Amino acid sequence: MPSYTAPLRDIRFCLTEYLDPARLTALPGCEEMTPELVDPVLEEAAKLCQEVLFPLNRPGDEEGCTIENGVVRTPQGFPEAYKAFVEGGWASLACDPAYGGQGLPKTVALPFEEMMCSANLSFGMYPGLSHGAYSALSKHGTDELKQRYLPKLVSGEWTGTMCLTEPHCGTDLGLIRTKAVPNEDGSFSVTGNKIFISAGEHDMAENILHLVLAKLPDAPPGTRGISLFLVPKFLPTEDGRPGQRNAVSCTSIEHKMGIKASATCGMSFDGATGWLVGRPHKGLSAMFTMMNEARLSVGIQGLGLAEVSYQNAVAYAKDRLQGRALQGTQHPDKPADPIIVHPDVRRMLLTMRANIEGCRALAAEVALMQDIARLHPDAAERQAADDHVQLMTPIIKAYLTDMGLEATVTGQQVLGGHGYIREWGMEQYVRDARIAQIYEGTNGIQALDLVGRKMPTSGGRYLRRFFHPVLAFIEAKGEEEAMGEFILPLSKAFGRLQQCTAELARRGFSDPFEAGAGATDYLRLFALTALAHAWARMADIALAKPDSDFHRAKLATARFFFARVLPETSSLAAKVLAGGATLRELEEAAF
Repeated sequence: MPSYTAPLRDIRFCLTEYLDPARLTALPGCEEMTPELVDPVLEEAAKLCQEVLFPLNRPGDEEGCTIENGVVRTPQGFPEAYKAFVEGGWASLACDPAYGGQGLPKTVALPFEEMMCSANLSFGMYPGLSHGAYSALSKHGTDELKQRYLPKLVSGEWTGTMCLTEPHCGTDLGLIRTKAVPNEDGSFSVTGNKIFISAGEHDMAENILHLVLAKLPDAPPGTRGISLFLVPKFLPTEDGRPGQRNAVSCTSIEHKMGIKASATCGMSFDGATGWLVGRPHKGLSAMFTMMNEARLSVGIQGLGLAEVSYQNAVAYAKDRLQGRALQGTQHPDKPADPIIVHPDVRRMLLTMRANIEGCRALAAEVALMQDIARLHPDAAERQAADDHVQLMTPIIKAYLTDMGLEATVTGQQVLGGHGYIREWGMEQYVRDARIAQIYEGTNGIQALDLVGRKMPTSGGRYLRRFFHPVLAFIEAKGEEEAMGEFILPLSKAFGRLQQCTAELARRGFSDPFEAGAGATDYLRLFALTALAHAWARMADIALAKPDSDFHRAKLATARFFFARVLPETSSLAAKVLAGGATLRELEEAAF
């Protein structure tokens, strides 16, 4: 049976050593976000995830969700767990106190997201979608809509969804057919069908608020004609209780490879009453408030699943006896040595560990930038932080979810045949991790976003938010002898990234196909360079604390990353620079 323990020691390292805590506590409203306040929050979050959510993960996967006459039932124990989640105040953790939230910054809330994804990803989907709906409504909704609906979302009494995809269109939302017709009272009648709607129907909350993309009768064609509407499952009464059932129903649930306890629904809107969120025909920009936040959260799903797979792979490798170490018997008191003595097992475990700890640091920094972009009193600082978030969003989403699948497959491999068997839990992590590379924009779409939108913005303004700090770090640490083993490979990877950036920009200006041909490899090259920067910074911290077991382990992991993971940047750069000729050559009919 699998197990899970929240990685609180490494989370604290990210929050208090890798990040500068003073940057957070200097923000308005975050003055009290010291370890004395944050540590108890993280410890209680760990208890909820370890003791309440994790025990439901495997049985929830086995039972799945069921539907009968449009009513969806979540697996046994899920409604009770959600009640505990709400009563503990976890739904309101990072929400505005004006609507009943606790006002904690994203930097503090993010580790809870990771723990929840490790413990029970299917469960985490429900509050995750709600927080996305909260973000879109709080930024784009009218005061009337916010006053009526946000307190319910913040408390967790009501949940939310994102209703984008239709049977005939996914990424190309300009093709949607759902219509919204104005009513005399200022509301709209929404009609259409949506698919792949996570948490579209369930039995854990008394009402569900659907944020639906639809087109008004006078909508211009394509994405310029999309509007966003709030469509409740039950129309609220004057005193804020669920009232009359709206004309929205769940027509089916998907039978999926993974996240089986998350209800993925087909939804039908048959003249359902809804209200416009934001301006007419500007729904896509409003929905991207949800999408961008969701893309970062999906990256955390990959991180969370990688962490729990790593923990169980380590436990198995220390316990499983098989053969003798190549360098000679290590445990003569046992009939065989544990497999952790074998170099290939160590390679697998260290690859997982290096990616997980590096990605955790990257994600923590992006969370801090989100807080700075939202709260800093200086407009220039807010803009600079937001630029960083915009640049890193496709990288976090794509690399962390690719890493999540790679790590869960690797963890399964460590267990050998037992990894393929259900009772050990590893195969579920593989199945659950797979969807993260697909939803909220496939990872190929993230690569196109990075190359086609983020790279050229304002003459490379976004890129400068990454390039300039990396270059400054290399220059500042380049003369330190102890840092040489980290700075030299970082500098080489950074040079490759700069070369590929310039070449893609040059080629893509005249031929967009060329930019697209290198996009996926370029994103991975960018991600590994960002990880190298993070690991060099962590190594610098660890070098100053040689008497700490934790920091010695951090330093050893950093050395593995630079020796065995970062060299991939050489092959990635070669593929980017190869261009798109070989992708064009084979005629379509020959496939």
